[in-house]
Amino acid sequence: MEIGTVTNYFDHVNAAAIKLSKPLKVGDKIKITGGETEFEQKVESMQIDRKSVKSAKKGDEIGIIVSQKVRKGYKIHKAK
Repeated sequence: MEIGTVTNYFDHVNAAAIKLSKPLKVGDKIKITGGETEFEQKVESMQIDRKSVKSAKKGDEIGIIVSQKVRKGYKIHKAK
């Protein structure tokens, strides 16, 4: 199930900005796909406007630390 799209990537902090199309919370496992990249990771923390939050809803733009480099347009899915 697709839950969002990468809108930006910040190389210096390994963080991705993600526009959500479905809710997401800390502790959820996500799968990121795009180009030749495909990996899963747990959401350890997330921020909205540089403030830590435990959950985010559809339409929010969040920032999370990612374990690999991502690009704008990559898709975020909820992992099993």
